[in-house]
Amino acid sequence: MPRPSNTEERRQQIVAGLLRVMSERGYERASVNEIAKAAGLSPGLVHYHFSDKQEILLVLVEQLAARGRARVSAKLAKLAPEDARGRVDAFVDAFLSLGPDADTSAVAGWVTISAEAIRQPEVRAAYEQVVRADLEQLESLVAASVGKRKARALAAGLFAAVQGYFVLSASAPGLVPAGTAANTVKRMAAGVLDGEAA
Repeated sequence: MPRPSNTEERRQQIVAGLLRVMSERGYERASVNEIAKAAGLSPGLVHYHFSDKQEILLVLVEQLAARGRARVSAKLAKLAPEDARGRVDAFVDAFLSLGPDADTSAVAGWVTISAEAIRQPEVRAAYEQVVRADLEQLESLVAASVGKRKARALAAGLFAAVQGYFVLSASAPGLVPAGTAANTVKRMAAGVLDGEAA
């Protein structure tokens, strides 16, 4: 009887290895040897499972997006559909709140991916697709409070604040007091949404 394939397990190890190295040293300095070492595999296995480093990065974009979507879905599932303000807060919490499911290496990896999106068209396309979907979800949540016409600009502002906190936490750790990002953006959301509703 043939041995079961471990291809997916190895690919996951390699993607996790890239995230580990990238969150500490950036994408440019994440060599195949460093990725392999972080994954606990040989460089030959990295080459066997992926054609190049960019392919690993694109899989990482998909995986980080899936983690983010799962976190948002879990937070939203706890709220009634008519709790419009609570659902905006849940979205912000999913991205910024600390807790057992918070992942600082994922945040650092996402910031690195955003920088690579400037340099690499393939990464830009993948990054933009994720960000566009996240922004559209936030826009629909905001629209439930203020209406569709005003929602895009307000959602974009709130989403920019979330992304800004990512950049600050990854590039200047300690600058933002620990545990304050989610509550600050939720207060910003409350001010903006209350002002528009009035």
